[in-house]
Amino acid sequence: MKKIITLISAITFSLLFFQQSVGLNLLLFTITTIISLAIVHPSKINNKTTIWYSVIYLLTGIAVFFQKSDLTIIANLISFFTVVGAFSENRTSIYINWINGLYSCIVSVFAIYFEKQNSNVISTSNTNNQKKFVSNLKITIPTIIVVVVFIVLYSKGNPVFSDLLSKIDLSFINFKWILFTGLGYYLFNNILNPIKIEPATNTDLTTGNLLLQNKLKETSTDNLKNENKLATVLILTLNVLIILFLVTDFVYISKLHYLSAAEISKQVHNGVYTLIISIVLAIAIILYFFRGHLNFYKENKKLKTLTIVWIVLNLLLSVSTSIKNIEYITSFGLTYKRIGVLIYLLLAISGLITTFIKVNQQKNIWYLFRQNATIAFSILVMFSFINWDAIISKYNLYTAEVIDMEYLLNLSNNNTFALKAYIDKGNNVSFRQQEEIESKHANYVSQLKRNSWQEMVADNLTIE
Repeated sequence: MKKIITLISAITFSLLFFQQSVGLNLLLFTITTIISLAIVHPSKINNKTTIWYSVIYLLTGIAVFFQKSDLTIIANLISFFTVVGAFSENRTSIYINWINGLYSCIVSVFAIYFEKQNSNVISTSNTNNQKKFVSNLKITIPTIIVVVVFIVLYSKGNPVFSDLLSKIDLSFINFKWILFTGLGYYLFNNILNPIKIEPATNTDLTTGNLLLQNKLKETSTDNLKNENKLATVLILTLNVLIILFLVTDFVYISKLHYLSAAEISKQVHNGVYTLIISIVLAIAIILYFFRGHLNFYKENKKLKTLTIVWIVLNLLLSVSTSIKNIEYITSFGLTYKRIGVLIYLLLAISGLITTFIKVNQQKNIWYLFRQNATIAFSILVMFSFINWDAIISKYNLYTAEVIDMEYLLNLSNNNTFALKAYIDKGNNVSFRQQEEIESKHANYVSQLKRNSWQEMVADNLTIE
């Protein structure tokens, strides 16, 4: 049954992707993968985690169809590795699923084969099958070689035989398609036999989220007392420093609207760089001091309080940078870099919140990895459903105080209809810009009409 499913899936893969660009085919491949895994591993598809990841994977495939972009394709690819990894072991953290999924797709067949070879117990049926396979190879390969040699000899010695060979037309055989199908068979052979990297998987499964005092190395009371003093003085000083910075920063924000674009841009970028370094250092320092016995030290209440205050102040620093970035967007429009800043701020805030939970509830570093990897994956998937090119274009055309039409024209075809609708409403643009928009629209419509059924996207349904 598994071999039949693998062969059908391989042929489907080839029909979908051979000499085709991405479109409807990626959504159909997503459906094929989920169905194939469900048929071959019916017990695993009943797991809630596996179902949830499969639904997310399907949604990212739908997102590619409705708004094909690099972001949606990346989200679909990462979701693919997540699903394959979940079928190998559904109890692990999401980043272990990524590792296991990628590992399975590349070397699953070889790993299973060598595992059987290295096993001390090999069943009689397996041994017989291997002997039969080797025996067939010993017969087939020499036969092919000898036949080819004699064909060459006979064609050289007999012009009639040579002419007969030349009339044999094998052009109907597409060797590239066969090779591509073979690649699909190899891929699905790996996918349908998902494996896991045992050391990483076992470590993840046996490691909880809480710090356990009895598993920490012993340390003297004097060392703990000195480390507590050092941490308290350092974080108190950093609190005073960040308060001074925030006061001056909010004074600066009150004057932000009167600055030029170049000055605002410089301040936003500097603020982001400061925030990146500040938050990374803040989390690193907190993780260092709260790595072990200091979490359980009875005299650490003041340190914990100062640490929580410092986390809150870093959150305020994130808010300050967000205000600068939003002011910049209001005045000069949306761009991918400005959206990227907002995404980074969202990740930074989630990192600070999980660090607060780590300190307050005595969590370990694995808790941070697990939570923030899940949050990052969730943000990636959610943001892949948004047609950013269209949103950027509509916001900049109808809301922003300054319109950078050149930037909008250089975005992908996802904003083509938004630009066309803008000039069709009689909005004022230069003659050259109008020509470029018309040309972009005509080229995109022409491309949509040339799309094969595998390459179709949602925009194909909107054109005549």
